[in-house]
Amino acid sequence: MKLLIIAMFALFFVGLAPQVQVHPAGEESYGGNALFDMQEIRNESSLDVEVIEDWHKVEGEVPTRQKFITICVGELWPGQDYRIPVRMIVPAGSKAKGFHLTGGHMPRQLENDVDLKPIEKELIAGGVGLVYTVVQDLAPMGQKELGDQMYRRFINTLNPRYSVQYWGWPASIMRSVTAAYAEDDFFEQGKVAVSGGSKNGASPSVAIICDERITALHASVSPIYDSPLRLCDLTAWDELEKDNRVYVQAEAVNHFFLGGTFGPIYNAAALEAGHSWEDIRQLALQMADYIFISRNIGKLEERDVDLLFQPGTHDMVAYDVPWGGEHFPQIPVYLRANSGHGQRKGHPAAEKDQKNLAAFLLGHFFNDMEPMLKPPSVDYEVKEGKLNIRVRFKSGSKEESGRIWWMYDRHPDGSAAYLAELFPDDQWKDMEYNSMDKAWTAEIELSEDVLHIDFFSNHKKTQQRASTIYPTYISSPYTRVWLK
Repeated sequence: MKLLIIAMFALFFVGLAPQVQVHPAGEESYGGNALFDMQEIRNESSLDVEVIEDWHKVEGEVPTRQKFITICVGELWPGQDYRIPVRMIVPAGSKAKGFHLTGGHMPRQLENDVDLKPIEKELIAGGVGLVYTVVQDLAPMGQKELGDQMYRRFINTLNPRYSVQYWGWPASIMRSVTAAYAEDDFFEQGKVAVSGGSKNGASPSVAIICDERITALHASVSPIYDSPLRLCDLTAWDELEKDNRVYVQAEAVNHFFLGGTFGPIYNAAALEAGHSWEDIRQLALQMADYIFISRNIGKLEERDVDLLFQPGTHDMVAYDVPWGGEHFPQIPVYLRANSGHGQRKGHPAAEKDQKNLAAFLLGHFFNDMEPMLKPPSVDYEVKEGKLNIRVRFKSGSKEESGRIWWMYDRHPDGSAAYLAELFPDDQWKDMEYNSMDKAWTAEIELSEDVLHIDFFSNHKKTQQRASTIYPTYISSPYTRVWLK
């Protein structure tokens, strides 16, 4: 199989699912163990806590108590532990009820007492704790040799226990929850919100699927959907190869994330190790229930978790936004035009005042804020060379504005051109509110040679807590209209 992209990626460190049946957490596999043994994940006695700096008071505008430790996430293989640092922060005069957890740190950052950011001050002042850990590649953490060992074992066995991406990082998030709640003199049970971008959006996505202690997720530029490319569907890959072959004749733009199941493409390494494409496809299918929000959205809604995703319109990791908009329009997303990893140009009409994360966290933990906007519905009509679009919110949503962007004949999800060709600077407009239809409306001119048109709209709602204003935005489902 001659795929244009995969030959570039054998050297990139990434996890791969095993050639055994796997199931969502709690069901048996791997000879009796799920990918995540949730009983062991919650086992405080196996944390093997090493106290680097015990609880102590930290003065400041909002004083705190902080503790710095390392914990054992689990045993990778007999005699080899996987350990991470964790810093815990609680109010100076009371227990924290629940906490906000992030992994977007480096070990050296966590060695020193944390100087709180404005949103962290609000959380602490309101009685919510903070838990910081490290979700990073092993080499920058001073564990390159262990990372190399894990990679070799993974390639030889196709066992996700040796994958930092599929097992190590999500397990780190969940074990950090256990470590915090083990400090019962400083934390009491409450809501747990996780957030982050890239690997720190992907890992919490797995964690919230598997760990019911987690109640909210804000993730950016990270996978969401179980689209055909991610599941190694050969038809989708053939389309990708065909488009890239044409496109790279003019401009050699490619990226080692485009087409990957849950990060950098591992296909070449698996093929070189003697596995077949069908093996790779089956492994992606077997892992899907663990890693994709789209596969679990019903269960997450039943748990009443709060979700918000910011995948970007041109991201190398979240490269299947068009597919997601079509198949899972109910998943809440905010799309900043021309955004994603490495996209520095942006769009001149993109929002510059967005404060979604802060409002999301405050709204999750406290009851004194308006609810954020939910995804609206979209309908459209092609008539007399024009596309007429209507975007509707539920009554009482209190959205304040609408702005729409569009692009003609965008290339397929995950292709080089999908990443490189941006929404043109002049293809946007402010929408008008039609009080009769109770909808935000826009009209777009269509030329005869257009095959399809993509569009999405963003809508503002201003949140407020005390005297602080938080402009927030939600997007309509990304929509592709075929004209021929």
